[in-house]
Amino acid sequence: MTVFSIQQGDITKFDVDVIVNAANETLLGGGGVDGAIHRAAGKGLLEECRRLNGCQTGEAKLTGGYNLPAHHIIHTVGPIWQHHTPEEADQLLLNCYFNSLRICLKKDLQSIAFPCISTGVYGFPSKRAAQLVVKNVTEFCKNHPGLSQVIFCCFDIESKTLYDQAFHEIVS
Repeated sequence: MTVFSIQQGDITKFDVDVIVNAANETLLGGGGVDGAIHRAAGKGLLEECRRLNGCQTGEAKLTGGYNLPAHHIIHTVGPIWQHHTPEEADQLLLNCYFNSLRICLKKDLQSIAFPCISTGVYGFPSKRAAQLVVKNVTEFCKNHPGLSQVIFCCFDIESKTLYDQAFHEIVS
């Protein structure tokens, strides 16, 4: 059975099998979570990412964790809200989470920490993302056993509150 938790903090500090990077299509670093992960992991991560030839929106790719406590990093590219219909953006966002979870299952990785993908500069509405992600990720894990821990890592208290509310809605 998968244990879910919602925590506020710095995803680069989590000691889990894998953290997820909300990356851009180049996978070569950027701002926000992406920049923080690249800075904390060190230059080895950039060198490995250069060999991956980028990543399409909704897809996911695995690298080593380098100088992070996490053993691995899954890089996924979330949708830019303004570039898609709401339905397309929803599906692309879910693909980010599902493809990341599939990598964990395939590689027998037991614990994963997700940031709030696409809700920063990519403009995906935070409340919509929290409700969509929490409901569908918990359902995915029930239907695909194998993960012991899923953490939703929120950068700020507002996001944590939205994820807490979404989680309480599905367990009530």
